[in-house]
This record gives sequence, structure tokens and C-alpha cells, in this order.
Amino acid sequence: MTGDGTRGLDELYRVSQVVLSVNRQMCVRDVLQVIVRSARSLVGARYAALGVPGPNGSFAEFIVDGVSDREWRAIGPLPRQHGMLGVLLREAGPLRLADIRTDPRFEGWPPAHPEMSGFLGVPVKDGEQVLAIIFVANRAGPGSAEFTARDQELLSLFAAHAAIALTNARLSERNRELSVLEERSRLARDLHDAVSQKLFSLRARARAAAVLAVRDAGRAAAEMEAVAALGAEAHAELRAVIDGLAPPDLGEAGLAESLRRYAVLAGRAHGVAVRFTAAELPALGEDQDAALYRVAQEALHNALRHSGATRIGVTLSRTPRRVILEVADDGSGFAPGAPGGLGFASMHGRAASAGGTLTIRSAPGAGTTIKLAVPLRPQAARPAGDPARPAGDPARPAGDPARPAGAARA
Repeated sequence: MTGDGTRGLDELYRVSQVVLSVNRQMCVRDVLQVIVRSARSLVGARYAALGVPGPNGSFAEFIVDGVSDREWRAIGPLPRQHGMLGVLLREAGPLRLADIRTDPRFEGWPPAHPEMSGFLGVPVKDGEQVLAIIFVANRAGPGSAEFTARDQELLSLFAAHAAIALTNARLSERNRELSVLEERSRLARDLHDAVSQKLFSLRARARAAAVLAVRDAGRAAAEMEAVAALGAEAHAELRAVIDGLAPPDLGEAGLAESLRRYAVLAGRAHGVAVRFTAAELPALGEDQDAALYRVAQEALHNALRHSGATRIGVTLSRTPRRVILEVADDGSGFAPGAPGGLGFASMHGRAASAGGTLTIRSAPGAGTTIKLAVPLRPQAARPAGDPARPAGDPARPAGDPARPAGAARA
């Protein structure tokens, strides 16, 4: 292979490596920081910066690399969209200068700003929209500080991939925000539907008992027994709500055991038999465990609260390529296209975040089955030590007292 061909492959390999390092990040701020560091390293620059345009000529984010914290504080306030930065944003194309100081559009910089000459800037674009601008300055190493046409090609190629990573990170953050809002909504709904109504009934019974205490001791005693029963039900339902607010440490107990415990608690709180079965499961990623747990939790919530079901089944199984969660009930069901405000959007979002596929089957009077299939990753090829029921062991109700404490069998 010729020297030029070898150099070309080396450059493409470097681009591939920095793209991979960016795509590993999920937080927008982390993605921006890795983009800046990667851009500087890719073309061998002494300085690099990235600006995300904000309102009224400002930058919503401005991240630098190659400048110390002390130097950055001395420079002063964040730059605005003027000078060469404004040119990059307006023209939305690459800009390469042998010496930025000689360009008539250059407007200077603060006294503490490092001296720069060679300049290369490219936009990070999603279609026609400029998401950010990247620029590097002062090519490091021996020879000219001027950037080459090849540097411009490499940085432009990297910027195209960085746009995808930045868009994905923003979508991921929005999904997380939506999930938080869904969780808050679910918690408020649970408290209103269950605990607050129980407490209202409890207060009414207590007042009735107080009135009857001086007139009919027998009836007063019966009312107090009802108060005690309502208090126990409210306590059980409050425990279920609190348990649903923060998921358990799935890494400690395992997905199957954690889900079995929740099924036991939720079923008892609502007086409905929940049957739980689990095959031997491989080790999954934390995001996949969390998605399976939360989708099961939301599906159980819907079945227990809204379906009028008398029987609910929760199953964890696996195929050579997938782990499959299924939550089925014999409740009232609903017409296709009817689900809207019962957490279905949240379940779809969680499935997508774990690379899974969610399907919902239902019909009026025919119950509902919610199924989430999550793909196995390469490291999950062999079954891991997630406690599970051995194949062939008959299923039992999730709250069956005959099962040894802590077992994930069902």
C-alpha cells in the first residue's frame, strides 16, 4: 500500500475512534465536552472550542479545550455571536484562515485571551439547522501553524457524525425528562386513587364510631374494626406506591427476584392474584434491567387499577436473542387505538431506550397483553446468575407462602 493510502486509513481510523468516543456519551454536556476534546486531538490543534447558539445573540453553551481554568476565568464573560463566530453561524460552512487576525471580519478578543493565528471552523448541522460551531486554532507541532485542506475535510467529517451524537443525546435527555414527568404523574394518580380515598373513608368511619360510642357500643365497635381494616389497606397501598417510586437495586437482587417481590406487594395491596414465572436469565445491561422492571411495573399498575382483572400473569422468558417480558390480564380490555393517558407512552419510551420492542394486544372484554422484547447483547450470550425458576417447575401465585423467602421462582 502507498504512503498516501496508509495515511488515509490512519486518518479514517482516528475519525472512527473519536466518533465512537462521542457516541458513548448520553448526557448533552458530556457529548459537547468530548466533541471539543476530540476535534482538538483529531487535527492536532493547540486550542479548540464549541459554541451552541442561544437567544439574543448569545451562546447557550460555550466549551473550550486547551485553556486552563485560571486562563478561562481571566478572559471574562462568554463571547457573543459576533466577529468570526458570527460568520461561522451565518454562513454555516467551513472557514479556514492562515491568520485570523488579518481577516477584516475579525473584531479582536479580550486582553487575557491567548494569541491565535491559524484558524479552522466548521458548523455542526442537522439538515439546515446549525446545532453548534466547532473551531480550532494554532496547529501544534513543528512547521506552520496553518491548517490544511485535509484538516478541514477531517473536521467536517467529524462534525457530521457529532451532529448525530448531539441529536441523540438531546432526544435521550428529553425522554428522561418525560419519564420523570410520567413517574410524577403516576405517583400523584396512585396517591389520589388509592391512599387518599382510603383515608377519606377512614375519617368518615372514625367520626361515625365517635357518634355511636355513646348510643350503640356494638355498632361503634364494628365501625372501629372497619377503621382498622381501612388503615391496614391504606398502609399496604402506600407501601406499594413508595416501592414503585424508586426501583430496587436490581444488581443486588436480580431482575427476576426484584420483579417477583413487587408483584407480591402490588397483588396483595389490591387483593388480586398475580402469578409470576421466570426462566433462567442472562446478565443484561443496567438500562435493560431498568426498562424491563419499569414496563412491568406500569403494566401491573394498569391491570390492577383500571382493568377489573381477577387474574394477572407476569412472565420473564428468553430466546437465543432476546429476553421477553409479558404481562397479561383477564380484565375489560380496550379497543385498538384507545390507550392514551395510562402510561403507554412511558412504556414505549422505556422500550426504545433499551433497544427493545413493545407490543400491546387488547380488545373489549378480552383482556390485555403487554409484551416487551429486549435484544441480548454479545456479553449476555451465556446465562448468568440471575435467580430464576428451573425449567419445568410449575407456576405458583406470586404471593404463595410455600415459596422459600428470597427465591425468584414462581
